[in-house]
Amino acid sequence: MAKHVRHDQILKLVAEHGYISNEELASRCQVTSQTIRRDLKELAQNQQISRHHGGATNSSVSNTAYAQRRVMQHQQKQSIAHAICQAIPNASSLFINIGTTTEEVAKGLMNHKGLQVITNNLNVAKILSVKEDFDVLVAGGTIRKDGGIVGQGTEDFINQFKVDYAILGISGVDSDGALLDYDYREVRVSQAIIRNARTVLLAVDHSKFGRNASIRLGNITDAQQVFTDQAPPEAIAKLLNEHEVTLHICQ
Repeated sequence: MAKHVRHDQILKLVAEHGYISNEELASRCQVTSQTIRRDLKELAQNQQISRHHGGATNSSVSNTAYAQRRVMQHQQKQSIAHAICQAIPNASSLFINIGTTTEEVAKGLMNHKGLQVITNNLNVAKILSVKEDFDVLVAGGTIRKDGGIVGQGTEDFINQFKVDYAILGISGVDSDGALLDYDYREVRVSQAIIRNARTVLLAVDHSKFGRNASIRLGNITDAQQVFTDQAPPEAIAKLLNEHEVTLHICQ
């Protein structure tokens, strides 16, 4: 495989997975690990990827396009969403934040009854608004192209509530458990959501572990329950156990 073709393949795989190891890249591209390391060094120097823990992640300063995120890990997101919905009782109050996984959760909540949902995600609001017995409240603020709503007004709106559950998506989880995202305005809103929920349910598919982003939101131990589709890295599993965070492997 020619180098330019291999580089295109690497960029495609990183975009699809968020994080991918050197070993998997070498297998996919049918070259040695040494060749992959040279490729990643060159791509990182060109600021096309970031090298991270024996593999590669996409840029730490810009997220993958929304249309692409919607189809990435779609089956895994559906499994996670199904498990989260089972944990939500009828007649509950919820925060649901920005994210394609949380949008899958919204679809799964359509069989529930009597929910009050506060969201800064227009896509979630659109999905849930057809339910006559749901009370759907949408935060004001600046609307992003992906349907997310952010800004000081959004944060102020969230701070008016104290709800039963927060359903939270995230862009990346570092090896020390740090929750990472790309938009500081979104981070401020998500931090307010965590502060104002009695129980935080974190939805994080396996590709988010080790995925790089530049803005710290909090730590995975801020959640009471974590829902993912594969066992997390050993250091993360140990951290969850130490802090008595319930881990759900959704398959």
